Order: sequence, then structure tokens, then C-alpha cells
Amino acid sequence: MLGEARRLFAERGIDAPLDELAARAGVGAGTVYRHFPNRDALVRELYDAAVAELHDFAPEILRAETGWRSVELYLERLGAWLADSPYLPLVMRRVAELDPSYRPGAEFEAGINGLVARAQAEGTLRADVTAVDLSVLVDMLGSLGQYGHQYLPFWRRQLTIVLDGLRARPGTTPMPVPGQEFAAFHDMSHAKGPKPVSS
Repeated sequence: MLGEARRLFAERGIDAPLDELAARAGVGAGTVYRHFPNRDALVRELYDAAVAELHDFAPEILRAETGWRSVELYLERLGAWLADSPYLPLVMRRVAELDPSYRPGAEFEAGINGLVARAQAEGTLRADVTAVDLSVLVDMLGSLGQYGHQYLPFWRRQLTIVLDGLRARPGTTPMPVPGQEFAAFHDMSHAKGPKPVSS
């Protein structure tokens, strides 16, 4: 049923009718509500499943033969995962609204910092790139999913451009401002969407 929920939410957003989920899954509405007493419970389940998938990615990424290969795999695997799951940013935002103290994504900070440090020690990654920079780039690559599956065969063009921009080499343009702290990025990424402008 979770697989059908992913497909439905990818097509219609996380507020799609749960009766439609029941119809797609070939079960009665009561069965859906026995598994997920309300929409928020389903959203939370999708969020936790996404965190589990990140854990599944981690060994391949962190144990790559070089730091640069870890950077490549981080952007490639997570960018493709997000592009194929366009509902995830909305799921992240909803969970942040429901439970702002729930922060399992923060546990990945040390691993991302470690792969950045490793690649920089090799001299393959720009010295001024941070873990947050890589995480923002994952979001940017993942946002290509908004174009639908017809664009997915082409998204590696953008991945190639991004990777070339990350490589350490003479003559790179200095970063215009210092990088954002990871905790601030985590909170921001779980609260995507327009905010009212304060006067």
C-alpha cells in the first residue's frame, strides 16, 4: 500500500484523496484507515521510509574507493532518488509542521561532513565546498523530478555540470559568502515553501 501511496502522491500531491489510494491498492477504505488512521500517519510513514532508504544508500556512498567517488555517488544516488520521488519535499514539510522536534535527518551530518573532508584532503573537491552545499545540490538535482518521468533520462546532464563545478582546479571563482550551518539547512529544507514577507 505504501508503494501505491508514493505513486499517488507523486502524481497528485500529498493531499490526494485516501479513497483513491484504496481504489488503486484494490482494498476498501476501511483497510487504508486500519493501516493509517489519518493522512498524517501515512505522511509520517512515508517520511520514515525515506529515512530508511537514506540509510540503505549510506554504505555504498561512504565506503567508495575515493572521496571524490563518494561525492559523485552522494549527488547521483540522492539526486535520482529525489527526482523519482517528487512528493518527498512536501512530506518533509508536513512532518516538520506536525513534529518540529523530530529530526532523524540530522544524523547524516557527520557522514556528509566526512566525505567532504576526505575529498578535500585528496585535493579533488574544492576546498570551499561544504556538506550543506552538496545537500542543496542534491535538492536542486532532485527538483528536476517536477518535469515528470519524461525528463529523467536527461537529468545526468545537470549532474555532470554540477560535478565539474565541484572539482578542485586552479582559477575557480571564490565563494561570495560563507556556507550555511547544517542545522539551519536541515530546518530550512524541512520547511520549504513560500513564507509571508514580514513588514
